[in-house]
Amino acid sequence: MAESELVPPPADGRVFRHRAAAGLADVAPSGRARLDAIARWLQDAALADVVDSGLDGGGVWVLRRLRLCVARFPRLGDALEVRTFCSGTGALVAERRSTVVVAGAGGEPAVEALALWVHLDPDGAHPRPLPDGFEAVYGATAAGRRVRARLRHPPVPPAGAPQRPWRFRAADLDIAGHVNNSVYWQVVEEELVGREPPGDGVDVEIEYRAPGDVGDAVVLAGEEMRWIAAGGDVLATVRLPG
Repeated sequence: MAESELVPPPADGRVFRHRAAAGLADVAPSGRARLDAIARWLQDAALADVVDSGLDGGGVWVLRRLRLCVARFPRLGDALEVRTFCSGTGALVAERRSTVVVAGAGGEPAVEALALWVHLDPDGAHPRPLPDGFEAVYGATAAGRRVRARLRHPPVPPAGAPQRPWRFRAADLDIAGHVNNSVYWQVVEEELVGREPPGDGVDVEIEYRAPGDVGDAVVLAGEEMRWIAAGGDVLATVRLPG
């Protein structure tokens, strides 16, 4: 994965700032923030930015890809700021770059993130052009950079890939009635438990392929890849370096 994807913050244009905190429900037994908590902070910042922008195209935004590059895990009690901006656009998609900074840490990024969001009709079934006025609000930071919605992970696991059971609960569903994107990061957390503390330099990416629902699922493994599947469909793929 190229570091060039993580474009630097712009000199001009809209950079939205959203405050968060690492609370008791956000951290592992070691006191470090879990990846699913970080994903929630980013999701909340993205929503707050869109609401604050005043744009309403009558559609919904669905996450297709999220890459988390953790230089230093936030800790229990840390006050945080998420700085987020639009770093690229396509006909039906927008890319969002975010940085999580811990207060009192000298402004050094704790987490860098890159997300690809697709704009859909209100029913979530069909792609929809970006909202009217999007370019006026976010165009300066996108700076003409074009992105595509195409997924890049291998879509299916290799034959005979080892698997382990998983289950999605009713508490994992969000307002859309689907498993929330942040929940899939719990699959990664299950693997990090065996190597606590996970140390620095964690760089993980999830691609979302189909909506998930309550019920049994499986996690299939192959080298640096994981496939989360249910009912014969791959719901999400994870690139997880060893």
